[in-house]
Amino acid sequence: MVTFLKPGKAVILLQGRYAGKKVVIVRVFEERTRDRPYGHCLVAGLAKYPKKVIRKDSDKKTTKKSRVKVFLKLINFTHLMPTRYTLDVDLEEVVSGAPDSLTTKDKKLTAAKSTKAKLEERFKTGKNRWFFTKLYPVVGRVLSSWERRSVMRAVIVFFNLHGTIPALSMDPD
Repeated sequence: MVTFLKPGKAVILLQGRYAGKKVVIVRVFEERTRDRPYGHCLVAGLAKYPKKVIRKDSDKKTTKKSRVKVFLKLINFTHLMPTRYTLDVDLEEVVSGAPDSLTTKDKKLTAAKSTKAKLEERFKTGKNRWFFTKLYPVVGRVLSSWERRSVMRAVIVFFNLHGTIPALSMDPD
């Protein structure tokens, strides 16, 4: 079986608290465990995206706008949607203790801090700009979970083909 979900691959979460957020795969666990009887992976993602920085901002304001909020989670493969993008960020500190590093609060906190530093550094270099921008909602109404998944998949497929997100209107005209 050819696996395309490899470390460094940028994917989008489809389920849970962080649905619609961009994450990068840190480590893949294809073997099943007693706790998780399915294929899963450790991901690091952006819970809060950096804000737009303009030229006239002071250094203090620029550093404040460049902050990101990071989360680490073990995610089922079926809750991920792959993209064509990869992120070449070295997250060895996170991988070294996984998944044991997520069991205690202090280990998870140190892993999240090191991940935050690496991702902020990557943002400041200006590389992988797509990863640090929000995915904006397409429709203005509340969708069911299956509608949300299908819309997200369609938008991502369209974006990967055309490079832009389609503008949809809710007008009956």
